Amino acid sequence: MLLLDTHVWLWYVQSAPEILASPALALIEKASIDGQLALSTISVWEVAMLHAKRRIRIKSEFDMWFAAALQRSAVQLFPLSADDAIESTRLPGGFHNDPADRMIVAAARNRNIMLVTRDEKILEYGRAGFVKVLTA
Repeated sequence: MLLLDTHVWLWYVQSAPEILASPALALIEKASIDGQLALSTISVWEVAMLHAKRRIRIKSEFDMWFAAALQRSAVQLFPLSADDAIESTRLPGGFHNDPADRMIVAAARNRNIMLVTRDEKILEYGRAGFVKVLTA
């Protein structure tokens, strides 16, 4: 199972795979085919906020775009759980304060799955052994 960080999912669904590292893209595509690709619900919020603030452009209504993007990427949505919320407040090693990143990392830790990201703060956290990460 692979959990995609928000930006990785956006690159993947917006037909910009050339941005992703080849090994990561190959694993993402395999996980998608195998039904082993996941996205945290907090990522939906992040993308919706980017759209609302006009930091990303979407050609249709957000709801319609999101439904199509979800289907196209074949991701499973991980709902925000109480366990993830609690874990996000207890991350070891002094993780930074971005609430969305904290929830995504907590979801990966709670499920013991690989998180695919290019976020340097999360990659550092992974290199320190606190979460499994794959560089996008």
